[in-house]
Amino acid sequence: QVQLVESGGGLVQAGGSLRLSCAASGRTFSSYSMGWFRQAPGKGRDIVACITGSGGSTWYADSVKGRFTISRDNAKNTMYLQMNSLTPDDMAVYYCAASLYGSQRVQRVDEYAYWGQGTQVTVSS
Repeated sequence: QVQLVESGGGLVQAGGSLRLSCAASGRTFSSYSMGWFRQAPGKGRDIVACITGSGGSTWYADSVKGRFTISRDNAKNTMYLQMNSLTPDDMAVYYCAASLYGSQRVQRVDEYAYWGQGTQVTVSS
């Protein structure tokens, strides 16, 4: 089992940047494929980006390609999401999640077994 804790959310002006972190417990972090999701009020939870256990392969939603970068440091049991050129459309609660399909870029919500509590990202126009 793994426990996930997000940090780094906050208020930023449109065009600004934030870096989210997801700290994981346990000694087998590299065996988990990881993902970032977001959920805006009244909407479903959508995938933003995902990364394989080794960090060697990533995937991004079209809406964030070229602006967001997902990465991980397995030695620190931590995953990151660098978010640049933020717009009000990016405003949501951001969640990190861990999947047991460690070698795959997992995009489905129901294929993630563990979730963090979420961190709010607010973008002012």
